[in-house]
Amino acid sequence: MPRNLLTPDALTMMDVIARTGSFAAAAREMGKVPSALTYSVRQLEDALDVLLFDRRSGQAKLTAAGIELLHEGRRLLEQLDAVANRVKRVATGWETQLTVAIDDALSRLTVFELCEDFYALRPPAPTGAVSAARGPGTRLRLRTEVLAGTWEALIGGQADLAIGVTLDHAPPAGVKVEPLGTMEFVFVVAPHHPLAPFEDAITDTVLVRHRAVAVADSAHRLAPVTVNLLPGQDVFTVPTMQAKLEALLRCLGCGFLPEPIAREHIAAGRLVVKTVERSRAPATFSYAWRVPSARQPIGDPRAMDAGMIGGSAVAGSSGKKGSNRSAPVGLALRWWLDRLANPETRLALLERHAGRRMLGF
Repeated sequence: MPRNLLTPDALTMMDVIARTGSFAAAAREMGKVPSALTYSVRQLEDALDVLLFDRRSGQAKLTAAGIELLHEGRRLLEQLDAVANRVKRVATGWETQLTVAIDDALSRLTVFELCEDFYALRPPAPTGAVSAARGPGTRLRLRTEVLAGTWEALIGGQADLAIGVTLDHAPPAGVKVEPLGTMEFVFVVAPHHPLAPFEDAITDTVLVRHRAVAVADSAHRLAPVTVNLLPGQDVFTVPTMQAKLEALLRCLGCGFLPEPIAREHIAAGRLVVKTVERSRAPATFSYAWRVPSARQPIGDPRAMDAGMIGGSAVAGSSGKKGSNRSAPVGLALRWWLDRLANPETRLALLERHAGRRMLGF
């Protein structure tokens, strides 16, 4: 069968012949006689029933079929190398994929800065292996969630780490929770909104006559959370916090926004803060992750030493051995937990919303 001859050695041979320009030069580089390469190429051509090299000239000139095999062969060789490197990293504790669920109210600017630091890591290669390429080799996946959806993503197995969960009950077994911090919310309207001239606290009787803008809870199985909406009130539902901000700026309704998100718009006069009788308490956020059981292999225990994580990207870690380090988690998750243990990182996630406006992820 053709696939029995499409081996890594055969694909490498094609690459060397194309790069050196002749069978003789390729044979010298590979430490073989030219006749051996000629025989291997003819076997490959017979198996595929195509002509790979035009032999009418003195050089090894690829045909169209040969060029296609060369390009696809190089791609396959790169994939094989990537798989080998990924397997080696898994053996040393680096996960193949890490999914992080982020509550939509948190700073996306800070999240992407953390992603930049994560991909800048240069973990040491396993003994006897070639030095690892840039990045830890863990595929990072981000999810934007709202309200109960952040918690649902974690307990439902769609995320390994949830940042920005709000809990009013004890977490289930196998889930560890640490505090992130609190966030103030303010009730805002556009300057030309009918509620803007009100000087006294706005009552529910007045508020119910005006359209509210609300972000839809992203939970599908858990009971969705509804915050500060009045019975009978018209509601304009949007998918993200950025969409809610845009709707409020365009005077499409009224509602509460995280104060850090609204701050620059309030200072610029694009939004006006109003007092309402139905005030909203500050939101208390946490971050949570699933702790593997002792029966789940994570990797070589020797690789779990913090020294395996190299580079300046972990300088933001608190460096303290707290409860995070007791769980047998993978090295990618551990890196994120170390960064979240830093008070400056937690504060930035809650506060740093000004700057470049970024698309949702």
